Amino acid sequence: MYTPASDRYEKMKYLRCGKSGILLPRISLGLWHNFGSVDRFENMVEMVHTAFDAGITHFDLANNYGPVYGSAEENFGRILERDMRPFRDEMIISTKAGYDMWPGPYGDHGSRKYLIASLDQSLKRMGLDYVDIFYHHRPDPETPLEETMEALSDIVRSGKALYAGISNYNSEDTRKAADILRANHTPLLLNQVNYNMLDRWTEEDGLQDTCEEVGAGMICFSPLAQGVLTDRYLKGIPEDSRAKRNFFLHESSLTPELLDKVSRLNDIAAGRGQTLAEMSLAWILRRDRVTSVLIGASRPEQILTNVKFLSNLEFTDDELAEIDSILA
Repeated sequence: MYTPASDRYEKMKYLRCGKSGILLPRISLGLWHNFGSVDRFENMVEMVHTAFDAGITHFDLANNYGPVYGSAEENFGRILERDMRPFRDEMIISTKAGYDMWPGPYGDHGSRKYLIASLDQSLKRMGLDYVDIFYHHRPDPETPLEETMEALSDIVRSGKALYAGISNYNSEDTRKAADILRANHTPLLLNQVNYNMLDRWTEEDGLQDTCEEVGAGMICFSPLAQGVLTDRYLKGIPEDSRAKRNFFLHESSLTPELLDKVSRLNDIAAGRGQTLAEMSLAWILRRDRVTSVLIGASRPEQILTNVKFLSNLEFTDDELAEIDSILA
């Protein structure tokens, strides 16, 4: 029987999510990759245990995470049933719907029918009565935003989710969604977006300011730009890398100019006593404008390595200026 580390909450830092009562760990574990039907179950178990032992209480899923679709939720449900069920009230479990999940016109996008049906399926796969956060996974311009947000409100009122979230929404759509949810007495808890040193669209869009104004938190995925913001590609492209497999990262994207920037960023990280990955994660959480950063892992050791950056989240003005200069 799994017994979690007694000092797990001393190892992690937590930050209030917007104006809610929820404290999220600064690091959350995403199950986008490596929890599917093609992956080794015992490794999944070890990663969930390692994360929880490190104080990571938030586990993030979506209906179509796998492969195959739904298999990440099924495997997480197996882990819960095997030895994590006693700790359910210590966990934040989130899932999403908004991308394609099943054939036909009702298995995608943002209709009330799709969102409610998808969540029912997700709960069944995980063996849960409710999730803590249910997100609409992406904006749907073909469905009235009122329909999508009212569905989220009704889901929360039904008790199948405790909080409502959105993902991949820009500043304008976030404000509109928050207004509709507030009118339905369902505050917007969180917006999950792509954000890293190489993709700073949330700053340019004003999304960080908007989230603060509407009282929502922000959680970021792809913090290492699919592995670019590590030392993995500084000496060539490994044969087993995502770039070689064209798996969400194309070899053609790794231009000499980009790799030169990454190398210079690596030098700054070394001067801080961090790896480039650690510095990249710390940079996202600087100034506490981002509530939590979503990490992925293929083995437990990666989780332990990533947690190390929490001991050094501070940047000098000179460091930030040099980083901005490199990225300009």
